[in-house]
Amino acid sequence: MIVAVLGASACLGLILYVAVRMDRALVSAEVGPPVRWMLLLFASLLGFAYFFLIFHAQGDDHAPTQLEVLGTVALCLLAGLLVVFIEAVHARRPSVVQPKRVLVVGAHPDDLELACGGTVASYVDGGHQVKVLVMSRGQRGGDPSARILEAHAGAAMLGVDDVTVHDFPDTQLADANGSMIRAIESAIASFAPTVILTHSEHDHHQDHQAVHRAVVRAGRQASSILCFESPSVTRQFNPSMFVDIDAFIDVKVKAVQTHRDQAGKPYMTSNRVRGIAAFRGAQAKCDHAEGFELVRYLQNTGGRFS
Repeated sequence: MIVAVLGASACLGLILYVAVRMDRALVSAEVGPPVRWMLLLFASLLGFAYFFLIFHAQGDDHAPTQLEVLGTVALCLLAGLLVVFIEAVHARRPSVVQPKRVLVVGAHPDDLELACGGTVASYVDGGHQVKVLVMSRGQRGGDPSARILEAHAGAAMLGVDDVTVHDFPDTQLADANGSMIRAIESAIASFAPTVILTHSEHDHHQDHQAVHRAVVRAGRQASSILCFESPSVTRQFNPSMFVDIDAFIDVKVKAVQTHRDQAGKPYMTSNRVRGIAAFRGAQAKCDHAEGFELVRYLQNTGGRFS
């Protein structure tokens, strides 16, 4: 009776384990149809042994024979081997979410927080690496020494500590096109981003247009370039990708507020920031979102869709 119960428990435990743990392991690309059929046959044999042992144990109080003991031990060992096999399959499957390296390139110290602060915060929260390039110190629109500090403070509020502020001429970035391209190429070579976020070509600000062109040129080998929405985008800005930032809208607002040098600008207010995020959220069927135009975007599903 004890031997039968032990074997039955092993089978029942295996059945429960498979039901909870298998998920899609047996239909993943790593396990082909022949192996799946073998596992199905093996599971069927275990089930048959389970019912046989239960039936054999009913009303039978004799001491277990050597064959029964060996059979039960073998049954438990086979169940254990199947568990090990399943865990090995799961261990070698790639993660659904692959870590990304995100390069954000903006023209001025507050562009990142205003345009894609929620997205950046969500990347950081998800364990991805983020690097920020600011192409000018914004000296034509404020105190450059203060704006440099605010660029670092705003990024830090979003969880980013890798920030480089360049000193290309504010409002005249197009005149430094070649130098900007080389600076961005250098960052791409050292950081190897999987995603680049930058300005849209549909923007009234000449510096934003210049940075967009420089990024597209410097990132000509990059697989993913997304264009964010600055306050100065034109009516032609038409996002086709949205990021849900509802969990990060508050930190985005706080990051924008670190730019005290620009506090008098109407687009820096909490109401304006939340309003744009709510508008894009309505388009994306969520509460708050940020919209992006795509130069191109390569989606890595980590081996499966989910």
